[in-house]
Amino acid sequence: MRRRDFVRAIVGSSTKAGIIFCLLALCACQVALAAEPKRVLMLHSFGRDFKPWNDYASAIRSELERQSPWPLDIQDQSLVSARSSNEDPEVPFIEYLSALYRKNPPDIIVGIGAPAAVFIQQHRQQIFPKAPMVFTGLEQRRIDVSALTEHDSVVAVKHDFAAAIENILQVLPNTKNVMVVNGYSPNERFWLEEIRREVKPFESRVAFIWTSHLSFEEILKHASELPPHSAIFWHTLYVDGAGVGQEGDSALKKLHAVAKAPIFSLFDDFLTGETVGGPMHSILEAAQETAAVAIRILNGEKPGDIKVPPTRFATPKFDWREMQRWGISEKNLPPGSEILFRPPTAWDQYKPHILAITSATFVQALLIAWLLNERQYRRRAERTARETFSELTQMNRMATAGELSAAIAHEVKQPITGIVTMANAALRWLSRETPDIGRAREAMNKVVAAGHQASDVITNVRGLFAKDTQEKTPTDINKLVKTVLGLVYMDLRKHSIETNLNLGEQLPIIFGNEVQLQQVILNLVMNAIESMNSAEPRILSIKNGNGWTERRTCIGRGYRQRN
Repeated sequence: MRRRDFVRAIVGSSTKAGIIFCLLALCACQVALAAEPKRVLMLHSFGRDFKPWNDYASAIRSELERQSPWPLDIQDQSLVSARSSNEDPEVPFIEYLSALYRKNPPDIIVGIGAPAAVFIQQHRQQIFPKAPMVFTGLEQRRIDVSALTEHDSVVAVKHDFAAAIENILQVLPNTKNVMVVNGYSPNERFWLEEIRREVKPFESRVAFIWTSHLSFEEILKHASELPPHSAIFWHTLYVDGAGVGQEGDSALKKLHAVAKAPIFSLFDDFLTGETVGGPMHSILEAAQETAAVAIRILNGEKPGDIKVPPTRFATPKFDWREMQRWGISEKNLPPGSEILFRPPTAWDQYKPHILAITSATFVQALLIAWLLNERQYRRRAERTARETFSELTQMNRMATAGELSAAIAHEVKQPITGIVTMANAALRWLSRETPDIGRAREAMNKVVAAGHQASDVITNVRGLFAKDTQEKTPTDINKLVKTVLGLVYMDLRKHSIETNLNLGEQLPIIFGNEVQLQQVILNLVMNAIESMNSAEPRILSIKNGNGWTERRTCIGRGYRQRN
């Protein structure tokens, strides 16, 4: 649609459809404007491959893309002239930037490093008179505050060289020499004087070795010949004393390979296996702050109104690998230090497994303790049961004694009566005019036999009602049966019970508790007597040996018999 027709449609349309059409057209224009990317120029001081500014620029780029609500067109330019004091290369570079951005100036310029800031402040009227600027990656002393305009914002840091040297002396108390590695570019020569001034109070404690005027090869030679109790402070090395640029991190790696002393630095970007650590500037935190300021400016805020205080050293960080290499004790580190690259402990690696095993072991220990307690309780219960059973057995015997008292009296009375009778007979044989010695002797032998019989009866009765013992002795079963029948003689007569004995004469002697066996036979006989109260005729038959199947098994030196 031509412009004239479009205007006519907007002005002349009075219908609802025309109004809606106009609104849609305006929204489409706004969307088109919003979709246009923001142009960001990142101006590097030394080049895109100089550490730590290369990593710093990458971090700023990542943060810009993460925080920006708009699409970004980020371009990089490098101020090569910063490597030397020759200003002639700046003229064509100025013309190049003017021609490149004349029609489409950047929406914002991010100057990384002090040389970039100085360059922009000196030539901004020729190149970017009104473009908003963010000066970052530089120390506050490198900013010409008088040259700042309303279009400028600064994100600076504050170096503290005295704190860096103090950290070296705290971590390595025996340090006597500090080799300072610093380049020879104009910016680095400025910092050489600043470092000398700030560390002057330490000259009475350590000797400083300055290397700015040396070539990199000479620096490596000095580092490889350092005496004991030395340290190396790495500031920057963009251009060595021979005028050779040192890009990337290859210079630091080479120095680390030959150095006879630990290396310290101001930037945590160098904490990659070559430096020990300490209080340093955080590259990531500075990049986040710079990106945040740039986004605020792109969002419409005036750069001059954004005031950011210089950032100081972050929390001290140390490399565990370098600490181990140089024997640095953890107790010498500043309070609150963070130790990186420490190998994970067994707890860190196997925490779930250790917790599981510990829990299982604890449960198992509880189970074992419970089982031991149960075992002890069972033993106590068994001991109590045995004692109770023994008491009950004794009580049973005492009760049986009451029932058998008549039989016992009869059994004792018989031999006593025989003793008296035989003794009287012996006296009569002896009182004759001619004593009959033979018959008297015969009577006295019967007295002795009756006395033994009475003694056996009393012994058996005492054993029957004595407390139980576990002693096992050779025992004659037939003798036990006859002894028990003698004890229950009166009960048998009282209930008119006849006895029928069929005892095998070839039964072997067995080992057992005579009292317990006698009690068993007695209980069986008493049960039989009680069970025949209503039976006629009443005959108690006791049989062993004859007609039984015997199986003997040899065990050790004796026999076990099962009938």
